[in-house]
Amino acid sequence: MSIYDFEVRTVEGNKISLGEFKGKVLLIVNSATQCGFTPQYDKLQDMYEKYAKEGFVILDFPCNQFGNQAPGSDEEIVSFCDARFGITFPQFSKIDVNGENAIPLYQYLVKEKGFQGFDPEEEMTSVLNGVIRKTNPNYANEPDIKWNFTKFLVDRDGNVVERFEPMEHMDVVEDKMRELL
Repeated sequence: MSIYDFEVRTVEGNKISLGEFKGKVLLIVNSATQCGFTPQYDKLQDMYEKYAKEGFVILDFPCNQFGNQAPGSDEEIVSFCDARFGITFPQFSKIDVNGENAIPLYQYLVKEKGFQGFDPEEEMTSVLNGVIRKTNPNYANEPDIKWNFTKFLVDRDGNVVERFEPMEHMDVVEDKMRELL
């Protein structure tokens, strides 16, 4: 099984195969429009513009599972992202990334690269630890997605090679991605 075996829904409601992205370096992100990490869209768009011609694609999956921070419809989310950040990379229909309604793609991603912990040096680590611990005291031992803007890096062969937690510096994400181009 590889990333290319999955189908996802576009914001228009159509199913597409991730096989359409075969041979590309992918960064798959679960996003939210009202999150403290939402400004990462700026850096994501910059990366996309800079590296798309070399075969880099960002796949954006809005998710409302963390603090209800993506409350809008698919159309509202796309409109917000376009107006505020000029997003031109592919955006997909809002999904669940955890639990019984998690789409198969995200079930696969967390199986391939489970949670390894937050960077203890990051300022937001203590905040997220506190928020997440309230609803799941055992969260650190589970592979699932912990918050908005978790990112998965996929190589040109469809292998999930890296997972980045939300507070990872975008320069680190870009450097790891460039290694695969």
